Amino acid sequence: MKFNAPRGTNDILPPEIKKWQYIEDLTHKLFTNYNYQEIRTPIFEYTELFQRGIGEVTDIVEKEMYTFEDKSGRSITLRPEGTASVIRSFLENKIYGQAQPTKYYYIGPMFRYERPQSGRFRQFHQLGVEAIASDDPALDAEIISLGIRLMEELGLEDFELHLNSVGCKSCRPKYVKKLKSFLIENKEDLCDKCRERIERNPLRVLDCKNQSCQSVIKGAPKITEHLCPECDEHFSEVQSFLDILNIEYNINPLLVRGLDYYTNTAFEIKDNALGAQNTVFGGGRYNGLAEEIGNRDIPGIGFALGIERLLLSLDAKGIEVAEEAGIDLYITVIGKKAKREAFRLLDILRNEDFKTEIDYLDRSVGSQMKSADRMNAEYTIIIGEDELENNSATIRNMKSGNEEEIKLSNLLEVMKQLVDKEEI
Repeated sequence: MKFNAPRGTNDILPPEIKKWQYIEDLTHKLFTNYNYQEIRTPIFEYTELFQRGIGEVTDIVEKEMYTFEDKSGRSITLRPEGTASVIRSFLENKIYGQAQPTKYYYIGPMFRYERPQSGRFRQFHQLGVEAIASDDPALDAEIISLGIRLMEELGLEDFELHLNSVGCKSCRPKYVKKLKSFLIENKEDLCDKCRERIERNPLRVLDCKNQSCQSVIKGAPKITEHLCPECDEHFSEVQSFLDILNIEYNINPLLVRGLDYYTNTAFEIKDNALGAQNTVFGGGRYNGLAEEIGNRDIPGIGFALGIERLLLSLDAKGIEVAEEAGIDLYITVIGKKAKREAFRLLDILRNEDFKTEIDYLDRSVGSQMKSADRMNAEYTIIIGEDELENNSATIRNMKSGNEEEIKLSNLLEVMKQLVDKEEI
């Protein structure tokens, strides 16, 4: 029987994993500089958390969640996104009793049952940030600037920031009522999916990519023209702080995002090199989420970035973020006695942080040298009976071909010199 990875999942193999590690290392460094601390939440949660947090009439909850019953009959769901879990943790662990705001970041796998396509998988990976317990518009600008800074650090510059406000529980219902009336008037020109959305979740119609729906949406009332004074002021302040940071943005009144918990600021970073599915990351405010899942009126804002889609952007631009690293030294051995001495030297070198390898397949000298070449070894050394007896061996620079006779007892000191000057 042959086993394959489930559809919509994939193995991340060397050397590709180097790119992932580079992005993760950069994330840890950059986000820490902004005073965000890492949080790790469970891979699965009780299903109701996502039903209440994300919204029961969203595509994620209705169609895309991996939900099952555990052995006690409880409904469990693999997390489809990170924010609801972070807020659950914040409330459960009473972090609101500590100094605020709380700033978290996370990196990890998420799960959605959707049609696999370029950059979109059923198990995918996100890195994200959440800033909790402050409604300051400057924090909105900080969150956006942090995401942009990450893109820039990776060498990505040709992208667009789309910005909107989706209002609050005071002004948004009034807007939704007007939008709903407009959509009913134009119902015949909408796709079947959007006709269903009119009653259940009319804001989602604004996000439809169907060409016929797009034509209708162009004439729809704009949410930015129906904000309450408080939301309008907040949105203006967010823009003013982005202006301070010299961050360019496009006001996009049709931007609503795919989750029900968003309020006020909503944003997306788009990379046109990716085609139709061009959103690299997005986020916004969710001032009602903590109240929805924990009965506490605590504001928050964050974003999530898909690592697979980020890698697509890097590939589309021809940006290499991490070169395949080779090893420092490959020790070629001849005979059992030499193997034992090489194994001892291997341990000494590794304890001094040298990437070192030997043969474990009892291959010929020629095959061992080919293996060293495949591993992109910078240096090789051959140890046999004669080398042991004379306490000497020849170390070779695999790039230049230069060789040098050394004392085996001085191998560690020689390697310390060679990796510094990188040539013989």
